[in-house]
Amino acid sequence: MNTIKSTEKRTAVIFPKHKKVLSILGENLTLAMKRRGITQEMLHERTGLSKPTLRKILKGDPSVSLGHYVNVLASLDLVEDLAKVAFDDELGRKLQDIQLLNKK
Repeated sequence: MNTIKSTEKRTAVIFPKHKKVLSILGENLTLAMKRRGITQEMLHERTGLSKPTLRKILKGDPSVSLGHYVNVLASLDLVEDLAKVAFDDELGRKLQDIQLLNKK
């Protein structure tokens, strides 16, 4: 049985179509920075994140923790956008409605 040593980093397996979503997130964060006139140096100072980590976030790197993405979103006053993820669960409502209609 293979075990992961505590010093090894685990990374999530991300499918290519999902990597594209993270890439778009990185682009959106970059655009938000530019619209606000915020440089990577300023974001580095505001978040306390290392410059390499910030560059990874702006590229949509899946190896960066969600917490770091949250720090960047908060620094851009966009953290509330994260709460909108999966809020409007159209598929879930449809599945629930089918179940409710099939109950007698």
